Amino acid sequence: MTRTAIDHRTRRGVLQPIHRGVFAVDGADLDRHGRWMAAVLACGSCALLSHKSAAELWEIRTPQPGPVEVSLAGGGKRRARGLVVHRRIVLKPADHRARHGIPVTSPARTLADLANRISSDELEAAINTADKLDLIDPERLRHVLDDMRGEEGVSTLVRLLDRQVLRLTDSELERRFLRLVRKTGLPQPKTQAKINGFRVDFLWPQLGLIVETDGLRYHRTPAQQARDRQRDQAHVAAGLVVLRFTHSQVRFGASEVVKVLTSVGRRLSQRRAAA
Repeated sequence: MTRTAIDHRTRRGVLQPIHRGVFAVDGADLDRHGRWMAAVLACGSCALLSHKSAAELWEIRTPQPGPVEVSLAGGGKRRARGLVVHRRIVLKPADHRARHGIPVTSPARTLADLANRISSDELEAAINTADKLDLIDPERLRHVLDDMRGEEGVSTLVRLLDRQVLRLTDSELERRFLRLVRKTGLPQPKTQAKINGFRVDFLWPQLGLIVETDGLRYHRTPAQQARDRQRDQAHVAAGLVVLRFTHSQVRFGASEVVKVLTSVGRRLSQRRAAA
């Protein structure tokens, strides 16, 4: 459309200016999606909705007040009033996605962009939500981040994930866990014992106590979860107590593991003595 045609329609109210070169038609009252799309259009064909705005579009973060955020690759000087424009050296093809027709950074890129701008608890909640929405699971996210090393926010995200998706080798886990058992005063457990038709990680037959360790805190398939429930239910039906700790808890949360084991072990010892 020519400038004259645009000016004419603007005066008549057919077009409502939103940003330079971007208009709402027939005075439409733009919702969030409309404002996001307008922001991306205002910044050019290579622009992507990003950061907190992208997180809201992906629905991994609740809506927050503030300007729309957009990312641009290269040294372009495109500006748009009322927007936050992030300049990047490059945006890789893997960073480009679309949701509801709006160009947006990928879930992995969005989480990395958030990493240094929100608290650890908020970041962990966003990762959990992305997993629940099947946008990206923590294992896949951790793998993708290897290709983003050195970029802003990546190291923060990696540190958080490495604590949560950590999986120790069987031998390392056993060594670490048995050191914790010694601090509780409990007798040493049997390892990889078979009971009720299942192999268990650690067993105290004299206490009726089983400890299972899970490598992944975040993500287990429905089949794995169902299998875990069947195992636990079989043990409980046989009168046993089952505790589950993650590998991450054994590695980073030793004091809490010792506290729980000591408390449960003492209670089970008293119960057996009274019987």
